Amino acid sequence: MAGIVDFEIRLPDGRARTAEMSRRSGLAEPDILKITHCAEWPALGPGEYAWSLATEAARALLDRTGIGPAAIDRVVYAGSGEWDVPFWSPAAKVAAELGVTGAHCFEVTNFCNASALAYRVGMREIDAGAARHVLVLLGDRLSQLVDYADPDSRHLFNFGDAPAAVLLGADGERFGYRHGELLTDPSWSDYYQGELDDFQVLMRRRGRRPGLSDAYLTNYLAVLSATLERLGVGLGDVRFLLVNHSDRNVHQRLLDALALPAERSVFNYHRYGHMGGADTLLALDDLLAADRLAKGDLVLLASSGMGFSWGVTALEFRG
Repeated sequence: MAGIVDFEIRLPDGRARTAEMSRRSGLAEPDILKITHCAEWPALGPGEYAWSLATEAARALLDRTGIGPAAIDRVVYAGSGEWDVPFWSPAAKVAAELGVTGAHCFEVTNFCNASALAYRVGMREIDAGAARHVLVLLGDRLSQLVDYADPDSRHLFNFGDAPAAVLLGADGERFGYRHGELLTDPSWSDYYQGELDDFQVLMRRRGRRPGLSDAYLTNYLAVLSATLERLGVGLGDVRFLLVNHSDRNVHQRLLDALALPAERSVFNYHRYGHMGGADTLLALDDLLAADRLAKGDLVLLASSGMGFSWGVTALEFRG
């Protein structure tokens, strides 16, 4: 079973802090904490770039797995499309830094759901025999897209950064790839849009519209149902459901709707903000560190992204 050989995460040295957000927005810090659930978390600081941290993660990953640059056939950079530098290929830049010269390098954009899309694209390349190894890089710079001086952007104040590298391969995998399910609700396509402000792209909500949290729940349940049906298993066969950290209330509502206890998920809101596509990798890393996974366990990674799209990646722990 092809799948994830291994992965590596790099946290920046910078920090996002609710005290600073309160000062700039005029909002009371306790009100901000109702959204963020912690007072500070990793975010890109001055002189830090997502692509360079993703490169560090990838270099450590390849060194640990013993996979050389010549064995990489695809380099995929996944995220929002708002890269560190406009109009360039961060995938190609990282490949150059790693000495990967024989690969096709490209980007996939589906915001914080791009990780699920990149895994599926990479696995299809491997399953088709077109690639031996695919290097997936997660390199968003979410914290730098938020205007802390705008009180209406407070629901984005929890954004953080966690560049990562994930190596997909046809053998030697740590997690077998069972399935990837993706779904978009286009009715929310323009609820958030980027705006250029003094040469910086900032995210803005376009008006107010109720129902987004319900849409999250509905679409998460839909992609989960489709995944279980495709795999021919029930919810009782799932050992862990890991959910991205865009909204703690949505996370809890999803578990409640499925009648899943909190012990079958991971809540990292006391340590991290919403770390983009790396949320579920951070949770998976916690499970590995705590030795909570047994061979054969089925783990579902549930992700979502602006636009709005939802995804579920089904993995089987191989040990």
